Amino acid sequence: MQKKLTMSKYWIAAISKEHTELAIKGNFIQVCHGKKAPLKRMTKDDYIIIYSSKITMKENKKCQMFTALGRVIDDHTYSFEMTEEFKPFRRNIGFMKCNQISIIPMIENLEFISDKKYWGYPFRYGFFEINENDFNFITSKMICDKNDTTNSK
Repeated sequence: MQKKLTMSKYWIAAISKEHTELAIKGNFIQVCHGKKAPLKRMTKDDYIIIYSSKITMKENKKCQMFTALGRVIDDHTYSFEMTEEFKPFRRNIGFMKCNQISIIPMIENLEFISDKKYWGYPFRYGFFEINENDFNFITSKMICDKNDTTNSK
């Protein structure tokens, strides 16, 4: 029996810059207000880019940058008790050292943005898959050193 080769998938999560910094420090990703289903779509060795439209979730100060890059390090989706009432789901991520980059000069080259006039529309979903071309284009601007990771388990 021949072993099935699995290909990495590439994802974007829309998360405030403030929450992105917490994720990097904690080696995790939490998306769509803690929902489990989006995280279950990822598998070990998939890659994720975080896009931050705003600095904080509660304020409207724009960020409009790709703020983090990471790799899914296992196949576990787990619940985390933040408060008694809020127990969001998370995935473990190994984040890479990277530059934060503005999306604005990249919009015309990104295939996942079909309507360049309303370029922010895809991010309204909070979490979505992108193709390898877009992933490579974005990360070519972000990566500091391809072999250097921080906060990876």
